[in-house]
Amino acid sequence: MALTESDAAQAPTKGARALAVTGAAVICVAMAAAATITLLGNGHGASVRLDLTPLVAASAPPMLRAEATPDTPMPAVTKTQFAGRALIADPALIENTPLGPLPRIADDGRKPMTVYAAPAAAGKLKIAIVMSGLGLSAKATQTALAGLPPAVTVGLLPYSSDAPRWLTAARAAGHEVLLEVPMEPFDFPDSDPGPHTLRAGSVSSANAERLNWALTRFTGYAGVTNLLGDRLLSDTDALAPVITTLSRRGLYFYDSGSASQSVAPQVAGSLSAPFVRGTASIDTIQTALEIDRRLSELEAAARKNGSAVGTAFLYPVSVERIAQWAKGLQSRGFVLVPVSAIVSEQKH
Repeated sequence: MALTESDAAQAPTKGARALAVTGAAVICVAMAAAATITLLGNGHGASVRLDLTPLVAASAPPMLRAEATPDTPMPAVTKTQFAGRALIADPALIENTPLGPLPRIADDGRKPMTVYAAPAAAGKLKIAIVMSGLGLSAKATQTALAGLPPAVTVGLLPYSSDAPRWLTAARAAGHEVLLEVPMEPFDFPDSDPGPHTLRAGSVSSANAERLNWALTRFTGYAGVTNLLGDRLLSDTDALAPVITTLSRRGLYFYDSGSASQSVAPQVAGSLSAPFVRGTASIDTIQTALEIDRRLSELEAAARKNGSAVGTAFLYPVSVERIAQWAKGLQSRGFVLVPVSAIVSEQKH
């Protein structure tokens, strides 16, 4: 079709506008990337890349991209180690292997889930908060440990070479620690938790090797939680050996509640394994108003059921709102406790 004089006159204008829009989009992407770096900083030895875009109205957890892995085994544990007053390594609770130290139940029956548990305040209505993502960024991890109440449980990733140092810092600050084990999501590999991801449909021996790798990255954690993993958590055949292994090693499993089709409650119940599931995600939308609303809902759930557990990510706004909320918690009749205090209440 031939161009009219009017069309020909407008063609350069349309092209210029298209070029301008494209250029603006490129600039916006660059600015978003710069903002992410400014917000979280560069981790020391971190091996997972974090994408926090968008920050205000995210409908899913942050994307995790593994780039490298600290495969050098931890040295054998031959003596008791402390972080301040908190125990972080007891040779009686450790099986030294070529991969590194694996947790185990001591010959006298002591379990890592109780020995490495943080102290719990007494109270009728209990609320636990899990702050996940520690180890992704040195700056964000330091901010979270400095700003969170000690009773908040923290989840630590296995991918950073600084993970043992962060474990020590977290335990010294009074926090109970969970190991975040990478598990397969439904949109894998578009969402990739990283190397050594536990896979649905894999032979159990392959997942056992991947799980052991994660379990040997550091010591001193009381339990394990899922890093992504909605597909694996919906697969009974893949999940049952994982929960069995954790239980036999004296660890509890915390299901973050992010997988709507999770069969973890049924699997853990059938195995009489120590387990608890998160009640709600606190910061799916990262605004102060929305986080405050989710925390109020968590209180309502605890008032109804006697206890509740919420999960958050170490966004600065999440750390700040949780710290403020916790200050008035006792006056409203609640106590903030580590996850182990809620696990111990349940019959297994």
